[in-house]
Amino acid sequence: MQSVIQITCYRAGSLREAIANDRRLEKYNLAVARQKRSGRNPGWAKLHSTDPEVAGAINFEWDQATKTLMARVVTKGKNITDRITGDFVAYLMRCQRRRIRSIVILPA
Repeated sequence: MQSVIQITCYRAGSLREAIANDRRLEKYNLAVARQKRSGRNPGWAKLHSTDPEVAGAINFEWDQATKTLMARVVTKGKNITDRITGDFVAYLMRCQRRRIRSIVILPA
């Protein structure tokens, strides 16, 4: 199952880098699994839940031109994306709120 989260920002700095380098992710049961091309556009990163009962991963990349972070939430089989999506949105609202103009969640 997949969902897409589109986060539009006010500031030009990379939200992807801010998330990937934030130590507060642990508090929201999230951890950076991998990232590629740090400091370059477009770069990408992958988050996993640190809770063993929460399935899935979040793959995201930053588009500097539109100041948009596109995140794909992916789970295997019949697992649904609600728990990892909830942890990610909670993190965004608590830790990155000042940067965010809008969050759109598109279930697939």
